[in-house]
Amino acid sequence: MNEVSEHDSFSDAMKACSWVEREWVEVVKNLLRENLLVGDPLRYSWFREKRLKGRRVYFVINESTKKALFVAIGGKKGKQQIINHIIAYKEEYLDELA
Repeated sequence: MNEVSEHDSFSDAMKACSWVEREWVEVVKNLLRENLLVGDPLRYSWFREKRLKGRRVYFVINESTKKALFVAIGGKKGKQQIINHIIAYKEEYLDELA
């Protein structure tokens, strides 16, 4: 079974989400516990997203340590900005998975 955790910024962003979105994130977490390759890859094998209608949850994975870290949630409008931020801070996120 894989380990799934949340970055502090993701936890803060989740507070503003609806009940439906929070439940959906829990479903994605359960899927990740079984299989780290859930969702669509974004440029890199370690960076993935899962969509629910207009919202997206972004997470990074480490297949060797069997860990996943939720890092952001957002809509389609800010997608590129979120992706650029995660790539810029990839070392910080990947260090949490080591």
